[in-house]
Amino acid sequence: MDIPAEHERALIVDFGSQVTQLIARRLRESGVYCEVHPYNRANADFVKDYGPRAIILSGSPHSTSWEDSPRADPYLFEAGVPVLGICYGEQTMCAQLGGRVETSDHREFGRADIQIVAESPLLKGLGEVGDTERVWMSHGDRVMAAPEGFHVIATSPGAPFAAIADEARQFYGVQFHPEVVHTPRGALLLKNFTHGIAGMKGDWTMAAFKDEAIARIREQVGKGRVICGLSGGVDSAVAAVLIHEAIGDQLVCVFVDTGLMRHGEAEEVVTLFREHYNIPLVAADEGERFLSALDGIDDPEKKRKTIGKLFIDVFEEKAKLAGGADFLAQGTLYPDVIESVSFDGGPSVTIKSHHNVGGLPARMNMKLVEPLRELFKDEVRALGRELGLPEAFVGRHPFPGPGLGIRIPGAVTKEKADILRAADRIYIEEIKKEGLYDVIWQAFAVLLPVRTVGVMGDERTYDSVLALRAVTSVDGMTADYFPFDHDFLGRVATRIINEVRGVNRVVYDVTSKPPGTIEWE
Repeated sequence: MDIPAEHERALIVDFGSQVTQLIARRLRESGVYCEVHPYNRANADFVKDYGPRAIILSGSPHSTSWEDSPRADPYLFEAGVPVLGICYGEQTMCAQLGGRVETSDHREFGRADIQIVAESPLLKGLGEVGDTERVWMSHGDRVMAAPEGFHVIATSPGAPFAAIADEARQFYGVQFHPEVVHTPRGALLLKNFTHGIAGMKGDWTMAAFKDEAIARIREQVGKGRVICGLSGGVDSAVAAVLIHEAIGDQLVCVFVDTGLMRHGEAEEVVTLFREHYNIPLVAADEGERFLSALDGIDDPEKKRKTIGKLFIDVFEEKAKLAGGADFLAQGTLYPDVIESVSFDGGPSVTIKSHHNVGGLPARMNMKLVEPLRELFKDEVRALGRELGLPEAFVGRHPFPGPGLGIRIPGAVTKEKADILRAADRIYIEEIKKEGLYDVIWQAFAVLLPVRTVGVMGDERTYDSVLALRAVTSVDGMTADYFPFDHDFLGRVATRIINEVRGVNRVVYDVTSKPPGTIEWE
């Protein structure tokens, strides 16, 4: 990513942790511009060209004891730049600089308390010597001996080198994860490193991102034409408005009504873009086509890829009708990327494919424009506000590109989609009545492939089970279920059963992420 030279830069070296990008998110919250790059790209030539003021080494699913485990390029420790190693980052730094790391019998996963044993600018504001601090651990290996020049600044029962420092070289390591919300004051520790130790001013804002993204879009697209697929969600809407600011009428938007949209969604999207933004928009009613293509498919990956392929087919058709296009724009976000493919070629583990990332067919006749690819959902909302989108649209709950198709486990039919759409509308109505919509990260209903016996009036019923899902989250990488009171759930269940024909039982999903994902498929 090219940015103006006046921005100070931090470099995050990715060793494959699922939460590496949370480090970037924390840094950006404090105004620090940063990029994530895989360890095998962050060599001497790259670092010299990039010019970081600070370097952070991420965690990893690997063990330093493995023969083929990743290592930091030696130049990272010779560049004269402050370095912070997090979890595996601390371990590989110690292993490479002459310390010792071993697989431990005393592993630490989850919340832990560290004790501060020495003063350090890294721990400024976290307490005095002797105080304890709550952190989040996730490690099986541990440092057993620090390299020459390092001293211990914090310990825990399972990690005698929970935090270490070499103040002379400005090298630091922590065994815990300051980037996750479960380390309550982790953001302060990271700011101590970037602002206090590395002396960065924190001069990067969402306004700056907007300007720089517009410049990148113009450079990438040139005189070419772009077609942007609108899903009805916030991401694609923000991407479309951003691209329109960059290239104006070179952009044509296509909204595809797949027959798998939420209640009233098609009308809302068309009104927003045609009446508020005057952005060229092609509205395509393709519900029958999508439902026909999904007929009999019950595997979630096949459903995603079927929907993804058909999206591309429709885009290409509409692009030709609109005069042709060279680029396809998408509202891909980083959580989509990290769960689908390795970010920037890094070693992250694939969780599932998304319709607009790993689910794309190999055959595609347009190049991709993905201006939001490195942002989290809350950052996209901030960008949307910066672009002037209505709050009612910016604050909408996330909606997956495959739509209701992945909220109907098993085969998808029009009848099931209609039932789910009606139930989902009632659920969201009741959440808004309670004033909870903006408190909840995402809420939706799932129509299960299960039928149960019920009694309605004096008659026996044998109808479907509906699951309700609502989660709280900051960035979509981790999530907890929302603790509705039982009276609320009872009211929602009663309305759905009374008003939606085909449902006779309602359940509530209390699974967190991890181990589950937010969506069911």
